[in-house]
Amino acid sequence: MKTIYSITILAICTIFFSCSETKKKSKKRPNFLFVLVDDQSPFDLKTYDPNSILETPNIDRLAKEGVVFDQARNMGSMNGAVCTPSRHMIMSGRTVWNLPPSAEFQKQTEPHFIDEQTMGAVFNNAGYKTMRTCKKGNSYPGANRQFTVVKDATKRGGTEESGSAWHSKQVMEYLANRKVTMEEDPFLIYFGFSHPHDTRNGTPELLEKYGAVNHKDQNSFPELNPKQPQLQDNYLEAHPFFHGHPDLRDEERVSGVWKRRDENSIRNELGREYACSENIDIQLGKVLKKLEEMGELDNTYIIYTSDHGMSIGRHGLTGKQNLYEHTWRVPFIVKGPGIASGKRVDGNVYLLDVLPTLCDLAGIKIPETVQGTSFKPVLDGEKETIRDVMYGVYAGGTKPGMRSVKKGDWKLIKYDVMDGAVRETQLFNLKENPNEYLPEHHKTGEMETDLAENPKYKEKLNEMEALLLEQMIKNNDPYRLWDQPKKTASNSSK
Repeated sequence: MKTIYSITILAICTIFFSCSETKKKSKKRPNFLFVLVDDQSPFDLKTYDPNSILETPNIDRLAKEGVVFDQARNMGSMNGAVCTPSRHMIMSGRTVWNLPPSAEFQKQTEPHFIDEQTMGAVFNNAGYKTMRTCKKGNSYPGANRQFTVVKDATKRGGTEESGSAWHSKQVMEYLANRKVTMEEDPFLIYFGFSHPHDTRNGTPELLEKYGAVNHKDQNSFPELNPKQPQLQDNYLEAHPFFHGHPDLRDEERVSGVWKRRDENSIRNELGREYACSENIDIQLGKVLKKLEEMGELDNTYIIYTSDHGMSIGRHGLTGKQNLYEHTWRVPFIVKGPGIASGKRVDGNVYLLDVLPTLCDLAGIKIPETVQGTSFKPVLDGEKETIRDVMYGVYAGGTKPGMRSVKKGDWKLIKYDVMDGAVRETQLFNLKENPNEYLPEHHKTGEMETDLAENPKYKEKLNEMEALLLEQMIKNNDPYRLWDQPKKTASNSSK
């Protein structure tokens, strides 16, 4: 009888401790791996353009096992270095016209009250271990230094030490150290790369794979190679009017391209871009494998994105200082515990929505300074989008600059630059004209062009013009365009 009693007590205790252990494991807080690349159009990836020859098996895997956002955007920039306000928005969750001064004036890096409400600080305060590796410069120093472990350096070379492998090495060493010290607190890792931003010095083997060379002679042209990516469908030899930013580095002084828009230069540069992007994918794969070996992968949310898109020949442009889809949009993929596999959504998210979403997924209170919106309901399948209208700005050159607004299939872009010498309006139906073809592309479809001058779409143009003004007011835009009501002195800041 005593033996039976002992066995019963032992069974009860086993069940109790087993349930307690299960409960403990179920309460384990999730980890976060935020992957940010520098200057990548979504259309470089097969996930967004099935015709792309870029091979990224690890990014493809994330897309297959997670949620792909088709409408994710960088709200914009008041700075020629578009990376800088973009990274301010990511870190702070604030809109483009409501950022600390360092977003516009990069040398004004004095402490700001928002610094302590940014990603690293918020997760530190919530008991997370935080680590970042990324490029130096064109960023948000006040937020970067909030991370506990910081391993920043600009690495745009073609070797293990000088390129993207350096960033993955920092993450791998951090994870290895966690294992050695048996760290149990969850982590937030900001895994940033310096590529594929120029100078796009890829590894020799990947440059060879994409038929590209690091061309440095302005007096000669790189040779065409059948391995190189083909010209994009919306490629032009020149943009039809001036973009409004005199002496813009990205359009005039990028090594290997300069002011050229010939097929040889653009295809070679695309090959360099792809070589750098595939290397990023290889490095990401190393970190994912390490997380899997540690048993942490299934409990880690992974967000893959870029700070903004990139042109490289599309519309006759090479930089990031425009509001066409290849540049305004960003790749955006999320995988993690409880997230449906192989799903695509519009989302209508900005990069500034990242911080509130991370907080929401972690069960952390969203700081009151945040102006973005958590897209967790989209990840949970409760919503398709979190907003109906998206607003974009580029005001890094002559003012007021460019503005855009999108709602449904319709998109408006306006240009007011060079002291009024360039004033242009473009209207696109993105369902019928996803590549934003212009008259210079010589397409035959009625809607495969800029519709702003077509009287048939005058009503839609007026509707989009009104919507743009509404969004400019809503987002505290300090400027007005030539055909908009002027701001009064009492509410005008510029």
